[in-house]
Amino acid sequence: MALTYFKRYRMEFDLTAELFPCPPLPAGYHLLPWHDGLVDRHAQAKYASFCTEIDANVFPCLGDLEGCRRLMNDISRRRTFVPESTWLVRYQPPEQKRPEDCGTIQGIVNDRGYGAIQNVGVTPIHRGRGLGTTLLHHALTGFRRRGLEKCFLEVTAENIDAIRLYERLGFHRVRTVYKASQVIYS
Repeated sequence: MALTYFKRYRMEFDLTAELFPCPPLPAGYHLLPWHDGLVDRHAQAKYASFCTEIDANVFPCLGDLEGCRRLMNDISRRRTFVPESTWLVRYQPPEQKRPEDCGTIQGIVNDRGYGAIQNVGVTPIHRGRGLGTTLLHHALTGFRRRGLEKCFLEVTAENIDAIRLYERLGFHRVRTVYKASQVIYS
């Protein structure tokens, strides 16, 4: 095990500016607003989105289903939790009996009064369909309803696709931070 530092960007969005358009969800996809009964489904979508990604090294809880459950419970129990900025994407085409949870986002308010996006996750086989954009649009709308003027997220510098998405939607890099994490190398 070695201590490794991961470069991350803090990116901010001005909630007083015009919001990017929300793309329509493709057929078979549905957006579910937060309710307490969705904790485990958010955790499962989070795990499936991050377990094979670099962020599972940066935040080991993302590479473990139980870790994702603990994280979702922690986020949703905070007094600063923003249910209006927390959404789940479900996929269920007509021929499929059980729905599949394939996208998740959560929001809280930080100590400076900014909206803080905790995770934006879309499972690998569902990427490239506008689901991340839809999740972000709804999360930012929820922060606006709370009267917040700014929000931010952090993204690992190696996650080029996510950075491109955030920049295209109007997020701006404001700071570089480094996250130390214990990584097991084989």
